[in-house]
Amino acid sequence: MPELDGVGAIKEIREVDPNARIVVLTTYDGDEDIYRAIKAGAKAYLLKDTARDGLVDCVRRVHAGESYLPPPLAAKLAERVSGAALSQREMEVLQRMAAGKSNKEIGAELFISDGTVKTHVRSIFTKLDVVSRTEAIVTATRRGLIQL
Repeated sequence: MPELDGVGAIKEIREVDPNARIVVLTTYDGDEDIYRAIKAGAKAYLLKDTARDGLVDCVRRVHAGESYLPPPLAAKLAERVSGAALSQREMEVLQRMAAGKSNKEIGAELFISDGTVKTHVRSIFTKLDVVSRTEAIVTATRRGLIQL
């Protein structure tokens, strides 16, 4: 979308009409994507490969005032909500890790010590339940926290 992303569009629609019943139809299935859309005011979140019957059922439910998430997406959202959220600084460190930066380079860019970077990296590992930088990047990408 050239002007806004989906979440931005949801927010703008809800500002104009707080009662709008928005169904998101997308290819993005990361738990962070689902969370942001629902938090912005979407009433349903479906993937584009949803069968026609499932789409029709969803639209009917939302029209009737219900919210709808298919069970696999609801499980992803539950995983997101139950896990500890990364702080803004941890996100900055994670993004630089994904760009291949060393702790020293990350520290220089963020004006923090190598020790502080290591503390953030350990916290990221704990919160994402991973044991390596590569696993952290893969997990964060899958969850929609970062984009490569």
